[in-house]
Amino acid sequence: MKAAIIGLPNVGKSTLFNALAATEVPTENRPFCTIDPNVARVPIPDPRLDAVAEASGMQHKVYATLELVDVAGLVKGASRGEGLGSRFLAQVREADAAVHVLRCFESGRVTHVSGAVDPVDDAETVNTELMLADLATAERALDSARRRAKSGHPDLKKRVEELEMLHDRLAEGRPWEGGRLALHEGGTPSRPGEDETSSLPGTTSSLPLLTALPTLYALNVAEEHITKGGPADRAEEYAAQHGKPAVRVTAQLESELAAMPQEEQQDLRAGLGLPHETLQRFMQALSALLNLNTFFTAGPSEARAWLIPNGATAHYAAGRVHTDFQQRFVRAEVTPWREFTRTPQPQPRLKGREYEVRDGDVLHFRAG
Repeated sequence: MKAAIIGLPNVGKSTLFNALAATEVPTENRPFCTIDPNVARVPIPDPRLDAVAEASGMQHKVYATLELVDVAGLVKGASRGEGLGSRFLAQVREADAAVHVLRCFESGRVTHVSGAVDPVDDAETVNTELMLADLATAERALDSARRRAKSGHPDLKKRVEELEMLHDRLAEGRPWEGGRLALHEGGTPSRPGEDETSSLPGTTSSLPLLTALPTLYALNVAEEHITKGGPADRAEEYAAQHGKPAVRVTAQLESELAAMPQEEQQDLRAGLGLPHETLQRFMQALSALLNLNTFFTAGPSEARAWLIPNGATAHYAAGRVHTDFQQRFVRAEVTPWREFTRTPQPQPRLKGREYEVRDGDVLHFRAG
């Protein structure tokens, strides 16, 4: 799973990337400091894994990870190619979700591209460009569909109608927020959740709409506003109005802390009165945004967390651990993590291949 970090220049995208990935990519007070995308696999801190490892006597722990991509800042006119618009939009289209960074701090040392800190206006600027890019995508798809529909095929006519509906919605300034747009093409999904597969040559089953990406707002705040107050209050209201989650983070301080040994981090956090779980909450919110569950395995040499789509089966989960477990699946031994960590001798439940794995399950697979 991949999440793209987006936003205007100089809002703290690369600084947040450094904090999450514990890296040191350049962060400078100028637009387009980032040109080529920075990529990292970032662990999701999870105290449940810590408890599972302790209960099972495993010294080695492997956290689940998400891929983060720090892309160039977007500017007004990006949908027409301004700035690094074309490259920016192409990188965002490849992601499964967006982390939209909003600047919610004042600083005389870091210039703002608009001259004033207004996270709601910044959000509107970026979202308008994404919607305009979607409109251009819909126009190209509609022109192509209309040409193909001249053949008279009823499925192609249905596709034209759906694209016209999408085009009109975007032209009215209403973004598509219903998830990736699957278009009628006469196919049948092979299982729930899959896009339709096409029975017609030369067609695609869905459009890569930027406004359909699940989005988490990262509110980059000053230290004194880490829990409440400041411009982030308005940004939280804006996110709530649009049905999007928002998490406050002090990106600059978190990036500095990330470069320190763990004990020093804890001491400094305690001295500054900062929450210990800021980045943990952030990564868990991103995991929830992607509709992912976490299951755990313990043994023979490590305790490990794994990400799977919500609703995935034990058979699917077995394949995440090893293809042999999936191919030779007999059963899964399932224990909820709280029971696994708090019961002296937990008794696992035996489940078959169709069991839907729940968030926090500890699984042990039996293969024939």
